[in-house]
Amino acid sequence: MTHRADAIDVRPVTEAEFPDWLRAVNAGFLREPVAAEPELTNRRAQFEPGRYLGAFDAGRCVATFRSFDQQVTAVGGAHVPADAVTGVTVTATHRRRGLLTRMMSQDLAAAKERGSVVATLIAAEYPIYGRFGFGPATWMTEWAIDVPRTGLDPRRSGQDEGGGRIDLVDGEDVRKLGPELHERVRGAQPGAVSRSDLWWRLNTGAVRFEPTWTEPFYALYRSPDGETEGLAAYTVDDHWPDKRPRNTLSVKWLLAATPAAERALWRYLCSIDWVTTVKSGWRAPDDLLPFLLPDPRSARVTAHADWLWVRILDVVRALEARTYGGEGALVLEVTDPWGLAGGRFRLEASPQGGSCVPTTRSADLSLPAAELARLWLGDESAVRLAALGSVREERAGAARSADALLRTPRRPWCPDMF
Repeated sequence: MTHRADAIDVRPVTEAEFPDWLRAVNAGFLREPVAAEPELTNRRAQFEPGRYLGAFDAGRCVATFRSFDQQVTAVGGAHVPADAVTGVTVTATHRRRGLLTRMMSQDLAAAKERGSVVATLIAAEYPIYGRFGFGPATWMTEWAIDVPRTGLDPRRSGQDEGGGRIDLVDGEDVRKLGPELHERVRGAQPGAVSRSDLWWRLNTGAVRFEPTWTEPFYALYRSPDGETEGLAAYTVDDHWPDKRPRNTLSVKWLLAATPAAERALWRYLCSIDWVTTVKSGWRAPDDLLPFLLPDPRSARVTAHADWLWVRILDVVRALEARTYGGEGALVLEVTDPWGLAGGRFRLEASPQGGSCVPTTRSADLSLPAAELARLWLGDESAVRLAALGSVREERAGAARSADALLRTPRRPWCPDMF
């Protein structure tokens, strides 16, 4: 029997319904549907009334949606309030019934009402979220390093020539030292997002969602004056074919507040005995990594994809939150069929910041809200979007003028999955 879409109830999930909601999430991501302890207890501790949405058909949860408060770093270092979207699933039996549209519209309207400037997500599939006004604002690249080909001297590659030092530490040290280091890093990295206390406990094993946990190694870099400037978490497999080591080191995450820390940590990771391959994990597309090695070709790209997607909810606050590459004015005609961020706006930009106000002046550029999201963090080119037909120049040369103001010298990057 086919059920009418309007007979399916889309609403906030109650705490009593949380196990059914989690079952639907697990089914949507092709995980074992029934969550066992301690996963259920630990995940229930995250529950926030009103931020978990579900679609219920005859009392059974068939679609899921969750959001939480986040901050995303704008160009210039401002921490912008964001509505982070995650846990989005629609059970295979209930696709193409508008359930995601109903959940998304409820959440975005509530987020705008709460004062979120943008919404963010990591898209499992590319085609889904553009129709909701999201655009890919950062990208990620992953490398596999063939350690014997790096050209590093194995007798010296683990040493820091600048006088700093690397020590192996434990999870408790990371929970003490990591949050302050991360604050320094994200303040200088457009696209970085905030990390909660739960993030640090989950990623050091103090809280466990999954039934199994492999304790990583943690490498801490201290500068010559003893200041914590870098941290890396990594695991190593155990592969010895023909009595010869062919072990792969996988970086779970790496934070570096300075180029010296970044160089020292990567060289350390490439110096560990018996490791022949280092997998970098998710890095910025213009990461220093390949060129920190004498032979950059030893680092082979194994993945390159869109990463953080952004949805502008408040054009004025979003454009006033960031700084710009020069001085100039730009009038933007933003179209938004969802009615959340449309209008015509005049931006007065400078390296110190910007002023943005609604205007009736003639537009320089016309673009959908999703394309403004792609430009907001400085990664995308308005000239390229104009060539693709997704941005329209109303004044000749306006796209080039927009690039001079909006683009950043280094690419934005989000180090986190959520």
